[in-house]
Amino acid sequence: MSGRRYLALGVVAGAVPLAVLLVFFALPVAGMLQRGFFPDGRLDLDGAAAALWRPRVGQAVWFTAWSASAATALTVALGVPTAFVLHRLRFPGQRLLRGLVVAPFVLPTVVVGVAFRTLLSVSGPLGGLGLDGTPAAIVAALVFFNVSVVVRTVGPWWEGMDPRREEAAAALGASPVRVLTTVTLPALRPAIVSAASVVFLFSATAFGVVLTMGGVRYSTVETEIYLLTTQFLDLQAAAALCVLQIVVVVGLLAVAGRTGAGRDRPVDRADRRTTNRRPALRDLPALGVTGVVVLLVTLPLATLVVRSLRVDGTWSLAFYRRLQQADSTEAYVVPLSTALSNSLRVAFDATLLAVTLGTVVAVLVTRRVAGPVARRTLSAFDGVFMLPLGVSAVTVGFGLLVTLDRPPFDFRGSPWLVPVAQAMVALPLVVRTVVPALRGVDDRQREAAASLGASPLRVLASVDLAVAWRPLLAATGFAFAVSLGEFGATSFLARPDTPTLPVMVYQLISQPGGEGFGGALAASVVLGLVTSVVMAGVERTRVPGAGAF
Repeated sequence: MSGRRYLALGVVAGAVPLAVLLVFFALPVAGMLQRGFFPDGRLDLDGAAAALWRPRVGQAVWFTAWSASAATALTVALGVPTAFVLHRLRFPGQRLLRGLVVAPFVLPTVVVGVAFRTLLSVSGPLGGLGLDGTPAAIVAALVFFNVSVVVRTVGPWWEGMDPRREEAAAALGASPVRVLTTVTLPALRPAIVSAASVVFLFSATAFGVVLTMGGVRYSTVETEIYLLTTQFLDLQAAAALCVLQIVVVVGLLAVAGRTGAGRDRPVDRADRRTTNRRPALRDLPALGVTGVVVLLVTLPLATLVVRSLRVDGTWSLAFYRRLQQADSTEAYVVPLSTALSNSLRVAFDATLLAVTLGTVVAVLVTRRVAGPVARRTLSAFDGVFMLPLGVSAVTVGFGLLVTLDRPPFDFRGSPWLVPVAQAMVALPLVVRTVVPALRGVDDRQREAAASLGASPLRVLASVDLAVAWRPLLAATGFAFAVSLGEFGATSFLARPDTPTLPVMVYQLISQPGGEGFGGALAASVVLGLVTSVVMAGVERTRVPGAGAF
């Protein structure tokens, strides 16, 4: 096949995911911003700017910056020593411990919020600390949620480092602290900066965690957008906050990309027995930090499970049985099994769409092209599909609701609207998981297969997929887990008679007088268990040296 036909095939293949992104992401976001910046059909920048100076909006911006910064600093401080223990030491049960530490990353945010509320409530194990509903509790939940990002990013990088530089510095008389500060940490800087950028991003956009734990008292930009659109119908202020969030997040993504983490990773060694050693006395500080992380991870989840099984001081499954008895109340409009079935069905559809589109994008952006213009075009194409990371899922959900309600894009009543919204959230994750594997394929293998008469699809199947099938399975699992727990966009789009499990959990929490909290505990346990099972399968496909994405 000639070069022009290859180019034409690539253009056609790229047009499909680009068109989907345009209709189901760019158009809704533009519609949301248009309603905010053109309230009367004409541009009103003064009104949008004035909205940012309102005291409540300013408090939300400040709390977002403060809580995300504090959570990022604590997460890095805890995650880097834990990455060392889990990736540079060798001890029994290490793999199980690694799976436990990285599991919180894919837990639904509403489950994390409920777990910490249960732990810190007056009747909880740590209720005496008086932290329930405080900023400290929110920061602790954000650290719980994100510590695995640091471990999964820094750990493989550390594991792949050549230990001879550290050994040479030690042989020249450098103390362990000096080796750490002058050799190890400078070598880890790209991975640490990249992980910190991603943690800040996730902390600043942790919608479900802040909404369930802070309510309306402590609001971030993400939750403020939600409140402005649902309770106050103030689209002008919401649009201004959306633009502010996009600018900040795009900047963070640029910082993460410029560090080169994932592109310039040290070559992974085939024999790790020469780099991993048994714990020694000098490792006690790192082991102590890892113990704190394990406690931070297990205590909220264990409390959540125990409290869901305790009713009036006795062990019981009453909360779980109650969830199966649908009645006329808002929270119990459908049984638990129906909400779980809705979640699984929507997640399956969203995953299918995200993986299909993400694989096409990953294949296209990893092609070797000649000329700076072609390379910049592919780089821009890759960056476009990272944009969903920089836009609030709340904005996407509300934008879909108010934009795609008239021909030719009248999808408001379509059952595909929720899966498509969740696919837009999961799409960047799929691309970032598959791209590194495809970039590692030697182009000469593709050329050899093509020279033997293989068609482009045959080359893709026999060369690329032979290398990328494990990352592709991992991307599928990640997308499925993310879709299961997605709440921001789904909270706008799920119909009352077909709620997903995260929506049901929030409805139960919101019941007046706390009547539905027991049901929220049980539903959160079920949702967390299903997600954990999915991620256990993903972890079995883990490629040595793979990072967080």
